[in-house]
Amino acid sequence: MTAATARRYGTVAHDDNRRTMLWLVIMAVVVTLLTSRTMWDQLFAFVGGDTVQTANTDHGNLDAPVITDPEMVRLIKLTEDPDAVPVQAPETAMTRNQAIPFSTGPVASARPFHPATVDPKAALTALRCLTQAVYFEAAYEPLAGRRAVAQVVINRALHPAFPKSICGVVYQGVNRPVCQFSFTCDGSLNRRPNPAKWKEAEDIARAALAGYVEPSVGHATHYHANYVSPYWAPKLVKIAQLGAHIFYRWPGKWGAPGAFSGRYSGVEAIPTILARSAVVRPRDGGDGQGAIQASAGNALEALQDRRADNDAGGRLDPSLGWELAIPEPEETSRASRMMARQQAGEFDVATKESGS
Repeated sequence: MTAATARRYGTVAHDDNRRTMLWLVIMAVVVTLLTSRTMWDQLFAFVGGDTVQTANTDHGNLDAPVITDPEMVRLIKLTEDPDAVPVQAPETAMTRNQAIPFSTGPVASARPFHPATVDPKAALTALRCLTQAVYFEAAYEPLAGRRAVAQVVINRALHPAFPKSICGVVYQGVNRPVCQFSFTCDGSLNRRPNPAKWKEAEDIARAALAGYVEPSVGHATHYHANYVSPYWAPKLVKIAQLGAHIFYRWPGKWGAPGAFSGRYSGVEAIPTILARSAVVRPRDGGDGQGAIQASAGNALEALQDRRADNDAGGRLDPSLGWELAIPEPEETSRASRMMARQQAGEFDVATKESGS
């Protein structure tokens, strides 16, 4: 009886060891699968998502992820093409923009920007970058228009197609042939800001970083001034026009609320800006990414200022070498009224408004 009992318990102990080893192997396999990006990419694709691969970044900050969805690759390439904004008369551009219909679907508000934790220094850097974007892109635009520019930056930071930081979005492409926000590479940063307008821009940026959402533009990730007509405009969803800026979102699922699931990196840095002559050579193979050809030096002073003396806000494509005057605020108001009347069909585009 005792021997049999001993043998039985001994057998059970041996089986327990085998079961323990089996469970350890199973757990190891499960952990491997859970940490496998390939597995998650396949699962995401199975449920209708898009595959995103993380590119090597400067502090995880300045480069967008590498997108593998063919349709989105084409759209992203089009929106980053230096020839995507043709030189044409403002009246022609306004007519073409007017021909693109606004979306009739509902404009869903973006989710507030509430990162889990942000280092205080990173928060101050993010505030500066977003303030720069609001000021140099839209200083004299209406309040909603300035808030919308901030919203576009926030939306991009939460979308798979763009860098995962505020400064990364604002300075994306600054040392490549085409910068996403032209003020970063057209000499505007050499200018001393108007103190009152800078303070307004800073307040708008601070509110956006604290969770304020501009509802009128929803999940917009692109915009352009009404006096230019990019080739990509008809391929995106036209959401709204606020002042002189027209706002768009990605088409299909990439512009839907569920696509804005990116995780904010919390790493913020303003990059060293190279002289434009140092970064215009694409790599062999025509991938369009551009290659750094020179050391940084004091490149900010070397940037050619391509804006008019009275230009404190707007959006130009510096790769085209434009020197387009942005009107004073009262002239902007007059132009906006004229454009509104044109869109309402009150008079022909070629007819000049008389009086003010």
